[in-house]
Amino acid sequence: MRYSDSGVDLGAARRAKLRIKRLARSTFTSGVLGEVGQFGGFFSLAGLPRDAVLVASVDGVGTKLKIAFALGRHASVGADIVHHCVNDIAVHGARPLFFLDYLATGRLRPEVAAEIVGGVARACRATGCALVGGETAEMPGFYRPGEYDLAGCIVGCAARSHLIDGRRIRSGDVILGLPSLGLHTNGYSLARKVLLERARLPLSRRVPELGRTLGEELLAPHRCYWRALEPLIERRWLRGIVHVTGGGITENTPRILPPGCAAEIRLGSWRVLPIFNLIERLGRVPRDEMLRTFNMGLGMLLIVARRDLECVAGALEKRKERFRIVGRIVRGRPEVRYVSS
Repeated sequence: MRYSDSGVDLGAARRAKLRIKRLARSTFTSGVLGEVGQFGGFFSLAGLPRDAVLVASVDGVGTKLKIAFALGRHASVGADIVHHCVNDIAVHGARPLFFLDYLATGRLRPEVAAEIVGGVARACRATGCALVGGETAEMPGFYRPGEYDLAGCIVGCAARSHLIDGRRIRSGDVILGLPSLGLHTNGYSLARKVLLERARLPLSRRVPELGRTLGEELLAPHRCYWRALEPLIERRWLRGIVHVTGGGITENTPRILPPGCAAEIRLGSWRVLPIFNLIERLGRVPRDEMLRTFNMGLGMLLIVARRDLECVAGALEKRKERFRIVGRIVRGRPEVRYVSS
């Protein structure tokens, strides 16, 4: 027997890797050493601050991939995984340096792999992050036909003296919210259960309250906030940052609150996107469950000292970044308290 008799196509893998190598090379920055395809990726730390700290994160796209499979559109989820990971380290003040991806499938289709990694490469170029390598695994019998899994790992850096970890947060600080573009990459198991299984809405159906098809809405990109955050981080105007991912505002905010500080969030102070209202209504999902599952229209929270609020607002407006004041820091144990606006 040959390897191909077990379902592994080495020729397809070779073609896919050649295309991936070209895509990765287009993201290379001055720190990249060597070529993609070796056993490891190499990145020089020359030029980083003397007290530089490496900040790393790893994540996946989750069951949003089911939407990509159904629609046959794969580039957007490639960008999603990069944006998610960039946001995760940006909340600590870290600039992205390099990225690695992991793509696993039952039968490797070079054109699909190229579309996915093309999305990864495009997002890396936009954030100045180099794609230095990854893994493409073909595992017959492990995944359903036409399905795959996608994950990524990012490494960035920040000066140790400038790390953002929430320890500077104080009672009286203001909480700003930056808008999301949709579900991003979280809560899709519940969203699919409500919209596709219970309500039986076709992905091709145009939903008037959404202004587009359900499929287009559910594939809306996970927004990258790095360009908006970068100047604020450089000026040390942010005492804390929250990437609102799985767990929503309720579960993610306490992760950066120091002892003695609670977050008071004013319901009604920002626009909840129509997709969340649709899920809540069709699934009869309790509001507290919505708030601890979805971002509800806020993809990032910024915690700012009141004395810096005007400067932060001015910098955001200069970049045409929309924002809302959605709450404040109060005394108490690290938790989120919701109050009516």
